[in-house]
Amino acid sequence: KINMKNNLIKFLLPSFLLIAMFSCKKDENQIFLEGGKTPVLSKMSIVTDSVLLRVNRDKEFVFLKWTNPEYRFTTGPSSQDVTYTLQIDTVGSNFTNPKIQEISISKDLGKSISIGDMNNYLTKMELAVDITHNIEIRVVSNLNNAAKLYSNAIRFFRIKMYEDFAVNPPTSDQLFVVGDGTSTGWNNNPASPEFATRVSKGLYVDTIMFESGKFYKFLAMKGQWQPQYGLKKDNGNSTSGDLGLNDGTTTDPEAIPTPGTGLYIVTLNFTTGKYTVVPK
Repeated sequence: KINMKNNLIKFLLPSFLLIAMFSCKKDENQIFLEGGKTPVLSKMSIVTDSVLLRVNRDKEFVFLKWTNPEYRFTTGPSSQDVTYTLQIDTVGSNFTNPKIQEISISKDLGKSISIGDMNNYLTKMELAVDITHNIEIRVVSNLNNAAKLYSNAIRFFRIKMYEDFAVNPPTSDQLFVVGDGTSTGWNNNPASPEFATRVSKGLYVDTIMFESGKFYKFLAMKGQWQPQYGLKKDNGNSTSGDLGLNDGTTTDPEAIPTPGTGLYIVTLNFTTGKYTVVPK
């Protein structure tokens, strides 16, 4: 028995040594990210007037630049492309606002933001147009969607927006629903149209009884198929999505699918260009 045990040890020992040597070899060949330098963000220019005006929408609001984070691996400087994201938020939110705006940038170490773009970003954050806002911007670098580094934040004070819309609202100040998923059917001139409630120029809400497996759209003028609002092609479903518009100059948007049979609340937000549907 002792001889058998010794023979077994002699047989297994080379195997263990081989595995150990392979493991050491494997560890020696591994490449690790050692880190990088935090990007430094600075502004090269900015408009002197913090009141954003539609007439100046094509002018530059600010030019931002930042330093290269210079990621390094155990084998030396990284040769991979670094991507960046500009984050825009209100001061005090610490970049945790659920409506934070993020702009993806590939490789470049600078970005020009126009007055129109800045107004659009703030509009998508659903900030009020009749008061001023303090905002801040930072840049986030990343390498293959990892190893994120966050720059310093630059602040802009007392910014006042102009009213803008992602999708133009109806000039008639009214909307009514049509479609085979509603009681109206595909009829652009119903005797008693089911008008949505106009909350503001850019916000409409409608309570609708839907039939499952059908479709609907919204019209702005009785007896006319345009302006017509529906689903922007392939950008939504029965509960939320992007609004599409044919104001008579383009093709019709897709019909929005009904979420099911029952009473639902449909919200059309022309400021953000989105619609949402929830059960009542």
